[in-house]
Amino acid sequence: MKIKANKNIFLSALVSGGFASFATAAGAVGVDAGTLIENTASATYDTGDGPETIDSNTVTVKVDELLDVTVTSLDSGSTAVTPGETVLTYEVTNQGNGPEAFQLTANPAVAGNDFDTVVESIAVDTNGNGTYDPGVDEILTEPETTAELAPDAAITVFVVVTVPASVTDAQESDIELTAEAVTGTGAPGTTFAGAGVDGGDAIAGSTEADATATGALLAQIITVDLTKAASIVDPFGGSSAVPESIITYTIGAEVSGTGSIDDFTITDAIPDGTTYVAGSLALDGGTLTDASGDDQGEADASTISVALGTVVGGTTHSITFDVSID
Repeated sequence: MKIKANKNIFLSALVSGGFASFATAAGAVGVDAGTLIENTASATYDTGDGPETIDSNTVTVKVDELLDVTVTSLDSGSTAVTPGETVLTYEVTNQGNGPEAFQLTANPAVAGNDFDTVVESIAVDTNGNGTYDPGVDEILTEPETTAELAPDAAITVFVVVTVPASVTDAQESDIELTAEAVTGTGAPGTTFAGAGVDGGDAIAGSTEADATATGALLAQIITVDLTKAASIVDPFGGSSAVPESIITYTIGAEVSGTGSIDDFTITDAIPDGTTYVAGSLALDGGTLTDASGDDQGEADASTISVALGTVVGGTTHSITFDVSID
């Protein structure tokens, strides 16, 4: 005798805790928040009257929102600064699986700083060119909060700071930028009931929905000292300043500090009562021509000029030229 199967047999689906077993991962952390994962089991059998098929109830799981974020400094090494305004650049990326806004905080008082800056503003790269454009890029107002970022979306953020006038050469300073999920932060697994996409829960991920990156500043203060000296040779072999005596002027340029200066040019006027001695202009012991454009020097009856161009700190240069007392 064959036993007839009950067509109302209840079959429940076993739902795996791993979302990727049901769908292809979408983005950094998998399936988008709010996605419905549905699964129905089925069974077939034969009671002697032919094949039969029955389905279980459908089990539906709504994917919760995972809250994760990363912050990265986009500056290559330390940014060279002098007193005044400077800009540090960061990237904030939503590593979660749902749209999320992030509150940003800049901390200029990092332990170990040689000097602390003043944070003037936090701005978002509105035109996407990677360069801070005052009047174009959006300055966030307190509490500085981004617009909602889609999963995997990243934005460039600028922190505008003022370097104090008291800074000295080679001092260093760090500025931290922290991004915190507006929905909430906490240890991994912290749950914010009903705060996720479509009323689902929001869960703090491995970053605790809170990330910080550090940007570095290095003060490069250049100082330039010019000293000028004169030596005299008179027609009689002495050092008296009489007509036809030759005055040799020496201009010393000392560039101190780290970094460099650009377009460094030294000029000197030929004094009244004297005449420039043609061909006497020299730089660091090497003779320069008086003509314009063929080397770094240029001289005429009224002025000498030497273009040193880019000069690094820790170097010295010497310029000499002769005049004859009329």
